[in-house]
Amino acid sequence: MNNNRQAVWFSAMPALFVVLWSSGFISAKYGLPYAEPFTFLLVRFVLVSALLTLLALAMKAPWPRSLVETGHIILAGLLVHAGYLGGVFSAIHHGVSAAVVALIAGLQPALTAAAAGPLLGERISARQWVGFALGLLGVTLVVGDKLTLGAGSGPAHLLAFLALGSITAGTLYQKRFCGGMDLRSGAVVQFAASAVVMLAAAASMEDMEIEWTGEFVFALAWLVAVLSLGAITLLYVLIRRGRASSVSSLFYMVPPVTALMAYVAFGERLTPLAVAGMLVAVTGVALVVRARQ
Repeated sequence: MNNNRQAVWFSAMPALFVVLWSSGFISAKYGLPYAEPFTFLLVRFVLVSALLTLLALAMKAPWPRSLVETGHIILAGLLVHAGYLGGVFSAIHHGVSAAVVALIAGLQPALTAAAAGPLLGERISARQWVGFALGLLGVTLVVGDKLTLGAGSGPAHLLAFLALGSITAGTLYQKRFCGGMDLRSGAVVQFAASAVVMLAAAASMEDMEIEWTGEFVFALAWLVAVLSLGAITLLYVLIRRGRASSVSSLFYMVPPVTALMAYVAFGERLTPLAVAGMLVAVTGVALVVRARQ
């Protein structure tokens, strides 16, 4: 029975990850009007570091054994947390719509697939390439009508592409160099290092003022408890259990699911084209995962 429950849990993990990861864009929209992006992320990372430190000490989690191992863990964390989230939050803060940011981040599987071969020795099958292409097409259909020249400036869009490059590099680096990292203590190291980077960025570029409204507190609590503790842990577990190219294919589902959440939360209308894009993206992800299996 325990084995059956475990099998069900592992089967549900990809879908749960997509839902949790997608909710981050909604939470950002709620919270960013009340704090600048680096300040927002600084508070988030400090809280997560504190909570995970207590958890790691209570569970007597093993800590990194050498400076080299610690360095690998820190670099992966800076890419996945500081680089990716800093780019996403900054792009949204400077006027790029969440849908456009999600579209740009949705290009990550194609980059990961292209790099996984030479860097990780993974073989990408023809069916997987077809799946990647369908996923990209589906993402484009969902948010393409929102991709306009008026949605943010050129430099703001570059911030979103910075986030794309950072999460791609972080996924590959985590898979190759941090496979033995304890998820509890390793996350403490990564979030603490990212908090230091956010502190430097906020102190040099922002006024570090926060309006502690109910909306901001709710968004912060959701990002700390659900995203930083839940979704990131799921991401690392999925990376450890699967191939980097297959795990990254899940990001294709983030823009469609984000669009659905925005419809429920903010009343944003889903067009027939968006629904069609969701179906195409689901088909693409299914092809990639099935080819992997």
